[in-house]
Amino acid sequence: MAWQRRVLRVDLSAGTCESEPLNMDWAAEYVGARGLATRYLVECMDPAVDALSPDNALIFATGPLSGTIASTSGRYCVVTKGPLTGAIACSNSGGKFGAELKFCGYDMLIVEGRSPHPVYLLVEDDEARLVDASDLWGQTVWKTEETIKTRHRSEDMKVASIGVAGEQGVYYACIVNDLHRAAGRSGVGAVMGSKNLKAVAARGTRGVTVDDPKRFMQVVEEKNKKLFEHRSRRGLTKNGTLSMIDVMQKFGGLPTNNFQKVQFEGVDKINPKAVVDTNRDGHRNLLTNKACFGCTIACGRIAHIDPNHFSVADRKEYWHASGGLEYETAFAFGPVVGVDDLDALTFAGYMMNEHGMDPISFGVTLAAAMELYELGLITKEQTDGIELKFGNAEALTVMAEKTGKHEGFGRELGLGSKRLCEKYGRPELAMVVKGQEFAGYDSRALQGMGLGYATGNRGACHLRHDTFDVDMADVSGSGKAKPCKHSQDDIAGIDSVGICLFTTSAWDLDDLAAMLDAACEGEWNAARLHDAGERIWNLERLFNLRAGLTAADDTLPPRLLKDPAPSGTAKGKVCELDRMLPEYYAERGWSADGVPTPDLLRRLKLEAFSLESPA
Repeated sequence: MAWQRRVLRVDLSAGTCESEPLNMDWAAEYVGARGLATRYLVECMDPAVDALSPDNALIFATGPLSGTIASTSGRYCVVTKGPLTGAIACSNSGGKFGAELKFCGYDMLIVEGRSPHPVYLLVEDDEARLVDASDLWGQTVWKTEETIKTRHRSEDMKVASIGVAGEQGVYYACIVNDLHRAAGRSGVGAVMGSKNLKAVAARGTRGVTVDDPKRFMQVVEEKNKKLFEHRSRRGLTKNGTLSMIDVMQKFGGLPTNNFQKVQFEGVDKINPKAVVDTNRDGHRNLLTNKACFGCTIACGRIAHIDPNHFSVADRKEYWHASGGLEYETAFAFGPVVGVDDLDALTFAGYMMNEHGMDPISFGVTLAAAMELYELGLITKEQTDGIELKFGNAEALTVMAEKTGKHEGFGRELGLGSKRLCEKYGRPELAMVVKGQEFAGYDSRALQGMGLGYATGNRGACHLRHDTFDVDMADVSGSGKAKPCKHSQDDIAGIDSVGICLFTTSAWDLDDLAAMLDAACEGEWNAARLHDAGERIWNLERLFNLRAGLTAADDTLPPRLLKDPAPSGTAKGKVCELDRMLPEYYAERGWSADGVPTPDLLRRLKLEAFSLESPA
């Protein structure tokens, strides 16, 4: 139960949509969403193929708790080989699309091949068909969703689509659903664009059946009460994740000016207090909270821009409200590029949502370009007459729009930090791991975060491990390997259930396992969920090794390994990765060169995926 037990497989090359049974043996070992999609991915593609070729697969996957009454059950994952990194990509999104796909009666959508012309996939319960999208090609995400809903006369239809960034292969293009929720990282939108797939539109009327409805309702009520009463939930409801900007500023872990600094002088102009203050014209940036499907946290923000701001003064189409700032967008449009103009940050966020781009990768790429500009390696003539200097709010807003539209210097920024810095002869200025840009935490101040970045299967990511408490308690690299590895496994399991990671501010694996045990067949407990997570993490690692990545890719930029933090709690320190990495490999049961050992693969039932086995 809880699983719908069906997969929709779409062959874009042949123009076919076919239903098939879900492999329940795999579901028992990989749960759903991130885990189960990874298992299907390794079955239907060669990890060595080019990420933008028709041979790559693109998988939309829900979890067993998706679409149920469990809190935050609107999540879904997009799993593919990412063009930004050449590694496995798993991008997670909220909103309502994931639940709607589940209501259509499918646990998973597997997209293969490439359509000869633009199409979108329409799924209405049992009926799935490809619809010509030639008129939508070149349109924004917002226009695409509006048009599809109008065409099919359904405001209740949920749409996940790409903008021009995805169509044109911006390496960090994302897939946007519900206007401002996104499967945001690793370039999953570019994969969708390479397949000439503009959108997936879903409208379902099926429910989700659980194994023991009465017990499930009792367990969910108990867990929701625990979540609602927790102080961390109250903080997320009040300020979203933006409160973290003040925490990192005080600690000295707030990356500023392309990680040259760790504290930002303009932080008070973009922090939670700033977004609720009213300016002299009576304008307030933050309007209200926004919750995803079934969510009892409501960490999302809805904000609007002062109509007098330079970015929208003559553009009434942007006077409406849309997605507001959370920590990572504030970091990416603020400190890392040195900008403290709140409305400029909000406008950049609008551009990410409207055109379908990852704000973290865009912001960090722009920061790298600004450093190259200030070094004289990029000229004003190349940047369309814009002074690409740290702190220039106009540069932020103009380049966000140019990149989304794939115009002018925006084409260069669409390469991502790694390719951009290599092109201009300074690869060390790219703040990336495996090609993916860092989130808003400096690895000299948060050592375990640095280890998690370096070993992340999808590249630098703050959401694939949790060492925050131990990092805040000790700025050295001591004792970080075990909590990094353990939390990576836990989170892989959590991501596979179909609920939001933010619930773990109050819940642990026992809470999630209790809901799984009531919803799904068989016996579920925390140990089983953790084991599934460890299996998933190692299968992702094996995918990457087959794709050509090695232990040499488990590293950080020289700036974080050699240049001491200039201020803050970790002043004078560098990231101690050389100390932590061997301890991490040993903790994982990997060889000294980062390869899972035969004994480990046997324990995890992954022998078939050994590097010695046929691909």
